[in-house]
Amino acid sequence: MLNALEVFTTVVVGLMVGVEFSVAFVVNPILNALPDDSSQRGRSHGGRMLGAVMPVWYIGSLVLVAVWAVAGWHHDGTGLVVIAGALLILSVAMSLLLLVPINNRAKAWTSQNRPADWKEQMNRWDRFHYVRVAVIVAAFTLLVAALA
Repeated sequence: MLNALEVFTTVVVGLMVGVEFSVAFVVNPILNALPDDSSQRGRSHGGRMLGAVMPVWYIGSLVLVAVWAVAGWHHDGTGLVVIAGALLILSVAMSLLLLVPINNRAKAWTSQNRPADWKEQMNRWDRFHYVRVAVIVAAFTLLVAALA
């Protein structure tokens, strides 16, 4: 049963990492290359869509890692799982403190009401997101190492 939990948790976290990685290095660069109105509209839509899904995914991943750490407390690799959990906590804190406030503003923007500094705000979001991606990649890497 523990093995199934370990694999399931690693897959869930890995898929989350893949989505966030693709947002950072595929989707947003594509959107940034579009004309202003299209770029901003695409980001607003993405913020609404992913903003509804990702909180559940982040918290769910953290819960799965916590259950893995508790269930496998006396097994090899538990220290790596605990560190991965701490990194996921950091990613949630970063999300709530840095990324969500920007996203909450941006998802309501239209070409008529967006602020003059909207591109700077999106660039700030992107920079924070790159750091968050690095954090969750590290967490995922630790989970994979714990499986070995």
